[in-house]
This record gives sequence, structure tokens and C-alpha cells, in this order.
Amino acid sequence: MRVLFIFLDGVGLGAGDPETNPLASVEMPNLQGLLGGNKLLASTAPFDGERASLLALDAGLGVDGLPQSATGQAVLLTGKNVPLEIGEHYGPKPNPAVARILLNGNLFIELTKAGRKSALLNAYPPRYFEGVDSGKRLYSAIPLAVTSAGIPLFTKDDLFAGQALSADFTGAGWKGMLGFPDVPTFSARQAGVKLAKLAAHYDFSLFEYWASDYAGHKQDMPWAIDQFEIFDGVLGGLLDNWNDNEGLILISSDHGNMEDLSTRRHTNAKVPALLFGSTKARAAFSSGLVDLTGIYGGIVRTISP
Repeated sequence: MRVLFIFLDGVGLGAGDPETNPLASVEMPNLQGLLGGNKLLASTAPFDGERASLLALDAGLGVDGLPQSATGQAVLLTGKNVPLEIGEHYGPKPNPAVARILLNGNLFIELTKAGRKSALLNAYPPRYFEGVDSGKRLYSAIPLAVTSAGIPLFTKDDLFAGQALSADFTGAGWKGMLGFPDVPTFSARQAGVKLAKLAAHYDFSLFEYWASDYAGHKQDMPWAIDQFEIFDGVLGGLLDNWNDNEGLILISSDHGNMEDLSTRRHTNAKVPALLFGSTKARAAFSSGLVDLTGIYGGIVRTISP
């Protein structure tokens, strides 16, 4: 069975306060319809429905301080309590200690060794690779894990060829901000359909959505609401073209942030583990799942039962 992991950077399960939490304000009919009419809030978890489950996961892992991106993402990718191992939450990019843990074994490395096909479905613009090659930009945890397995990151050419998606799903950012007027663009729903088609080529695929963390740090309520309206459209297109008997969709995060726009900082909120698929697959994945360390094992069990 395949797994598609949509990683939402910096999204916790927060309070139902529309003044501070965009997820309490935004209407997401596709998601809410699967969550019994409920929104993506702390009060909704745990939830188990016909096609969707929601759990609240601890991102602090018993380590003092606010969870951070490098260590949180490394936990998701390795199943290890990385903050505890290095003695702190660290981010945004991996330091040598976090990098050593990732390079010593992660989802992409282990699945590749097992003969499974994996990919990061994001396309990266030319200036990203220029920054990495010049040493001015460091890989974040997810691209580091992907490349450590010998899997190339997708490029502009892959995006134009229809083999990857832009980080904003629709291509609007590449067209309006990166200066690629001819880039393929999609409606939110069309992007979800495309995501389902891309994921069908892999045993494990991951899509990294970082705009949520950006909205949290900028405390930008209107933009956050707009992004999650788009995300709900993507989810609708994805789920309408997903076979629950062949795969499981996982949506989770590394730490809280966007759910509380009263602060620019990360939060100690628990993070969501949203699962879409068959009752059997969701139950097997979620068995014993209480914190970020359990995501790795759930993915491996689903792909290689």
C-alpha cells in the first residue's frame, strides 16, 4: 500500500478562537465534511470517521523549549527523538548534529534500500539550486533526507513536464513571484487531482507545504485563511481521485505556529495527524501513535506490512 505524506509546516491544533486562529475562521467544506462538520482544532481530536481520522500528537517530546523545524522534521523522517538525542530543539535548518542523524538513516534511505520507490513531489526553482551549490543556502531537513538517499530533487524542467508541483500547489507563485509566466497553473481542485496522479507513481511520496509556517511568523490572518481555502480545494480534488484500498494519505506537521497568530513564535501545541483511507489502514497506522516519533513506523508498516 502506498503512502502520500502532505507535510504542513508549523500547523498545530489550536483553540477555537477566530481572533487568533485562522483554522477557527476558515471554512474548509471538504475537510469539515470528513470530520463530522468539525474544524481542524484541538477540540476535534481524537476523531474517527468513515474515511478520516484525526489524532493530536506531542511535538515537544519531553525536551524543554519550543519545538523547532530541523529537529521536528528529523523526528518525522527517522522515528528517533532527535531533540532528546542532541539535547535541544533546533532549527530552522539542520546543524551538524541533526544532519548526522538524518544521514545515518531516514525514510528515504531505508525505503530505497528495501527497493521501494520514493519522491519529494515539490519542484524547486533554479535559484534554489544556485544557492545550495554556492554554499549560501543549506538544505532543510526534508531535502537533505531525500538527496541523502540518492533521489534527485525535482527542477523547473520537471514542473513544466508535469512531473512535480510547485510549493503553493497551483503554480501562481512561480508565475507571479519567480518570473515564470509560462509555468503550468492549476485551480486548487486541479492541483489535488494532479497530486493524486503523481503519488500513484510511488510507494512513498511527500509534499512539503511551508507557506503555513510563513503565515504564522508573519501573523498574517487574511493570507493564512486564503492559503487554507486553497488547501481545502486541493484536498477535495485529491480525495476524489484517491483509491482508499491502494493507499493512505497522511497530513501532519513538525510544530505549532500558524494556529496562534497572537505570537510570531512557535508554540507548544500538539500537531495534527490526519489520516485518509480505509478503516483498516488508518487503524493500523494510528495504533500507539501519540507523538512525532510514531509517524516513521506508521509509514513503514503501511508500505511494507
